[in-house]
Amino acid sequence: MVQCPRGTRDFLPDELEKRRAYEGTLRNVARRFGFREIQTPIFEEAELFILRSGPNVLKELYAFKDKGDRDLALRPEMTAAVVRAFVNGMSNDPKPIKVFYFGPCFRYERPQAGRYREFYQFGAEIMGAATPETDAEAIAMASFMIKSLGLKNYKMRIGHIGVLRQRIADIGVPAERTAEVLQKLDKKLYDEARPILKDIGVADADMEDLFKLTETVGGTEVLSMVPGDAGTYLKEVVDYLDHMGVKDVEIDLGVVRGLDYYTGMVFEAEAPVLGAEKQICGGGSYTLSELFGGEKVFSTGFAVGFDRILLAMEKEGIEYQREGIDAYVVAVSDDVRKDSFGIVAKLREAGISADIDIMGRKLGKAMKSASTVCARYAVIVGANELARDAVTLRDMATGEQCEVAIADLPAKIRN
Repeated sequence: MVQCPRGTRDFLPDELEKRRAYEGTLRNVARRFGFREIQTPIFEEAELFILRSGPNVLKELYAFKDKGDRDLALRPEMTAAVVRAFVNGMSNDPKPIKVFYFGPCFRYERPQAGRYREFYQFGAEIMGAATPETDAEAIAMASFMIKSLGLKNYKMRIGHIGVLRQRIADIGVPAERTAEVLQKLDKKLYDEARPILKDIGVADADMEDLFKLTETVGGTEVLSMVPGDAGTYLKEVVDYLDHMGVKDVEIDLGVVRGLDYYTGMVFEAEAPVLGAEKQICGGGSYTLSELFGGEKVFSTGFAVGFDRILLAMEKEGIEYQREGIDAYVVAVSDDVRKDSFGIVAKLREAGISADIDIMGRKLGKAMKSASTVCARYAVIVGANELARDAVTLRDMATGEQCEVAIADLPAKIRN
């Protein structure tokens, strides 16, 4: 039996309906915040992702040459493609530009719980400014999305990458090795960071002070411990969030994000129910457009790991209620079967979701089918009722039924 490739999945109707419903929730929140949807190609020039993340990203890329000998890659994430689209077609538009996106991404890595080689990302970008208001808007929308999905137990952590970058520079780490150090600090891999810093010539005391800085975690009271302008900036962001109703935030200078292009505020959302791999959302302020041939533009964005957050919801016991259909039409006998098809056609034309038994089942089995597809009503078509231009309408939840004129059937079902 041929299976789907490792790290990919089939989404059967029940699962896909659930995913589409939750995807719809995220889209509705984004539109409520004034964002508009953007869509970019699933594959891009490989150089786009190398410019964004460095040559090491090649080991994770699904990269290939097309028939014109061009180097292409399936997108491993969507921020770079959206910024490239901004440079190509939106850079002269009035600022800020607020866009959101959803789609599949691809990374060649070891599949594990909630992580796949084909995975889905929902994200948003605000392009045009780096202000406390912009950063607060992005964090607030991410928080509202998580709440709208029904997740109860999650934590929003906010930091400032500029603090760590400055401290790393102050202790003598050269610019070309900053990303290497940040990647270790991002994962709290201090034992792996030590030999790197020692090789650079960083003193032991400076190392320990750096590690201690990444452990600066707490409520708004720790803002006084954030050095320089970054502390003032983060206080402004938190104040805006407080006015927007986002109060359950944690200040964490260990939030690194591990990518070179972040310049200021960074944040992550985590769901403890997922254990060690608990991150469900992350983002921050950055500049990327100059890498892709545009002018330098400050932006703030984030991405929601759609598969991760659905797994967290499942572990919290959040159950999806299948939507079902409005009506299921059942013919009592063969002599009214064609008339039944006429009735289901009228319901569909009236904007009512309706199905019909196409297997020629007896009444009892056809009614079971109506339950299986979660129909709210069964429309039972019998010869006697049909002679009066009527049908029997049964409420599938209560079992109550009544005779309804065919002309009144759409309105009765709607009401």
